[in-house]
Amino acid sequence: MLEQKPIKSALVSVFHKDGLDEILKKLNAEGVEFYSTGGTQSFIESLSLPCTSVESLTGYPSILGGRVKTLHPKVFGGILVRRDNESDSRQIEEYEIPEIDLVIVDLYPFCETLAAGASDEEIIEKIDIGGISLIRAAAKNFNDVIIIASKDQYAPLANMLAENGAVSTLEERKWFAKEAFAVSSGYDSAIFDYFDAGEGSHLRLTGENAKVLRYGENPHQKGVFYGDFEKLFEQLQGKEISYNNLLDIDAAVTLISEFDELTFAILKHNNACGIASRPAVKEAWEAALAGDPVSAFGGVLICNAPIDREAAEEITKIFFEIIIAPDYDADALEILMQKKNRIILIQNETTDNKMQFRSLMNGILVQDKDLNIQAADDLKVVTKLSPDARETEDLLFANKLVKNTKSNAIVIAKNKQLCASGTGQTSRVDALMQAIEKAKSFGFNLDGAVMASDAFFPFPDCVEIASKEGIHAIVQPGGSIKDNLSVEFCDANGLAMVMTGIRHFKH
Repeated sequence: MLEQKPIKSALVSVFHKDGLDEILKKLNAEGVEFYSTGGTQSFIESLSLPCTSVESLTGYPSILGGRVKTLHPKVFGGILVRRDNESDSRQIEEYEIPEIDLVIVDLYPFCETLAAGASDEEIIEKIDIGGISLIRAAAKNFNDVIIIASKDQYAPLANMLAENGAVSTLEERKWFAKEAFAVSSGYDSAIFDYFDAGEGSHLRLTGENAKVLRYGENPHQKGVFYGDFEKLFEQLQGKEISYNNLLDIDAAVTLISEFDELTFAILKHNNACGIASRPAVKEAWEAALAGDPVSAFGGVLICNAPIDREAAEEITKIFFEIIIAPDYDADALEILMQKKNRIILIQNETTDNKMQFRSLMNGILVQDKDLNIQAADDLKVVTKLSPDARETEDLLFANKLVKNTKSNAIVIAKNKQLCASGTGQTSRVDALMQAIEKAKSFGFNLDGAVMASDAFFPFPDCVEIASKEGIHAIVQPGGSIKDNLSVEFCDANGLAMVMTGIRHFKH
């Protein structure tokens, strides 16, 4: 199974040269002959290492402004030749094609050029042709050739050379080939996405930085996260992030991103069980906790303002899994870090994802992310009575919450504080009854509260129940053929109702 093969020659043509010098020196010490082009050849020679130009091998110069350099049978024949095939061996001898045992190549920075806002002409010129062809050829012939397709593989190559010298096993060559095809497929997907321009004519998904999790949603399920978590968050302490932690963190940052004023939220199983907007962190925390001090146990906490000592002294009194904030005062951090398993995160930046994906049946469901949230100007008053200024603030607050709550959802709020929510119910009436019962169990007086619904009321029953509990204003998307029944009840009983025209289902 080892099938060791010596490395006698290497083709090197790279954009990223950092970390390559020691590898080249090691290969040279092992007697490996180099072939290269342009800037890479100059780099190799600057290390006082001998190098044969590809141009002298092929008999052709680099042409078409560098578009054609390595695309030649004397290059690809040397990579693709099957060492155990007599016909291949006779042909390369006939055409004087040298065998190439190692290919070190990377690709033009297409994604970086695109992200920099370059012109279409500049972007097109960064579509690599020779490099991608070399990668595929060397990876295909992994029985005989090692392919290094990215600077990320420099370290594994260096380790292999340090341990075994200029020799590779079949297992090692196949691993490098797998990594190479990951590079090439990701590169091609990025190019396709550029040409597709958001039309969604085909779906090409690639994920980098695979992180194997302890398990998936349950211990008997495997879980992997593809993404750059460290780009978004700095973990100051705590245990390893789990699958369920990631779901809660995503729900938390999505919810808090809706709020501009200082807001503190507590989440359990991706839904807010407490949230409030207040002038100070401690006040916001206390008001959020009052929304459901029972469910807050083991919850995920998030605030859009730095955590100070005064707040930390109160927060640390309960058990929680994760806390997220843009920063922490030093004395606050000292308090919070007393429990070593607590996951403490600094949120560095927000995500810019505009699409959502879900696997189901034999396919993948894709949709635009729900980025629509309403401001005061978007609230259409449909009743004789208009909400006053305080009620309007509460309606907007509640509407942000219900948007981020699992359907069917009802949210009851008062003074920019969550009183209770009905979450994930099969009936909108059940969701309302759940919210009312919960709010009362924690001592909330619902007189003057507002109610938000993620979808329209097909009947006036929810409005009737809300009115009996003292709720004075309601926000809903509208759109039922029986909207008039709810509006008429509000008019007859002194309630204000606004419609947004935007449904916020969340399943």
